[in-house]
Amino acid sequence: MNETNHQNGMHCTRNPRLLSQFQYIRQVLPAGLDSLYILCKRIYPDQCNPLQATTLVKYWLGGPDPLDYISIYTNPGDRMIGIPPHWHYISFGLSDLHGDGRVHNPSNGPDGPSGFGFELSFRLLKDSSETSPPTWPPRLMQSLAKYVFRTGNTLYAGDHITWHNGLDGSETRLRHMLMGEDPQLQVTVTPHGSVRFVQIVGAFIEELEAVQRWNGPGVLQLFKRHAMTGGPWLITNMRRVETMFDIDPSIHDEIAEGIRTEGSNLCGTSARCTWIERNYRNDGASHFKSVEHSMNNLRIVNNSEAPNGDIKEKDRNVNYKRNELSELTQEHFLENVHLTFNLEAGRLLPFALNGRIRHGRHFTFRAETGNAIITFVAPSVSGTLVTENKPIVAEGSWLHVLVPNNFIDIMESSLKFLNEPIVEPLPKTIEWPDRNLTITINPD
Repeated sequence: MNETNHQNGMHCTRNPRLLSQFQYIRQVLPAGLDSLYILCKRIYPDQCNPLQATTLVKYWLGGPDPLDYISIYTNPGDRMIGIPPHWHYISFGLSDLHGDGRVHNPSNGPDGPSGFGFELSFRLLKDSSETSPPTWPPRLMQSLAKYVFRTGNTLYAGDHITWHNGLDGSETRLRHMLMGEDPQLQVTVTPHGSVRFVQIVGAFIEELEAVQRWNGPGVLQLFKRHAMTGGPWLITNMRRVETMFDIDPSIHDEIAEGIRTEGSNLCGTSARCTWIERNYRNDGASHFKSVEHSMNNLRIVNNSEAPNGDIKEKDRNVNYKRNELSELTQEHFLENVHLTFNLEAGRLLPFALNGRIRHGRHFTFRAETGNAIITFVAPSVSGTLVTENKPIVAEGSWLHVLVPNNFIDIMESSLKFLNEPIVEPLPKTIEWPDRNLTITINPD
């Protein structure tokens, strides 16, 4: 981490001096970077030289880290509105800073998104004894940026991330992340397109599961009620030991009512999953045709919703379109399929049935590595491949499984063990012969 004068040439309110005192040479900054620096200066006019975490070798020169810079500001907060002092980390590199194609494809101007269309921010509660900011948040932000560059999956406010490690590398229970909107950094238009600012918010597993059962924006609003869970500006407190349910037990009822009336806004996830077509020979024995192989860990999931639940619309959550599948083939009706999920992904099946399918929506599992996609759909979903007469259909590696209303309760009852502590040894296989469907849950 080094301190750099990254806004050379811009007027700062700190320690002004007469121009006659030194030779003035203006540094010409890339237009995209300059636009973001100007935005930061408006918020922090007295911090023209914030600390920056910079990459030794830029990504476009072969370096491993996609973010060119991460600026770290000291935010004094505002006690009058319940905002405590904190560190404010802001990334530069997910959007197009240069506009010359060295990192991102050149845009057609300011009308569309710049690069991936967003940057990351993070607000960390400042300890009264701290004189310098912790250095672990830049490493966390670089890790997220690597995921985005590797997969092309963008992040939006309301998304959530399963991380399974202490955000700061410790044994803290803050091991997952929610994505919110930065309260100060508004959408800005640069010469290379628009940039949103998505703020990282630390979360416990119980809070992550609440997002999965209901929705991210709703849980973030609950976070804002209490200073310990972030307050109005969603400031992460790494010393927090209580969940939002411990702080306010009535939240259980609020979320349950939200699920009952609204369903879940989570429409899919990246998962460790596979599906195979199960064919029966004349002798009654069965054999399998492999379509996809084992997948990577569950990682980043989103809470976006296509208009009117149309499955043909781009689902930001799993980043697919029918015409973007790498393995397009003719639609193929399958008589019998066997689906396999790891335990973590499997635990989302009851949520998908109760919060999505029961409300006339769809839910998708997408293998993070490879092209396998499994979509469960309600009969009312438009744009799907399945019908009542053809309830299981594949197009390449994209599998659609129809879950009719009279099958939801049966399937949910068979999978209820996923809502409870697992006492039976895994793997466990559940079969529904009349639906020609088999699901196996493997250990993580």
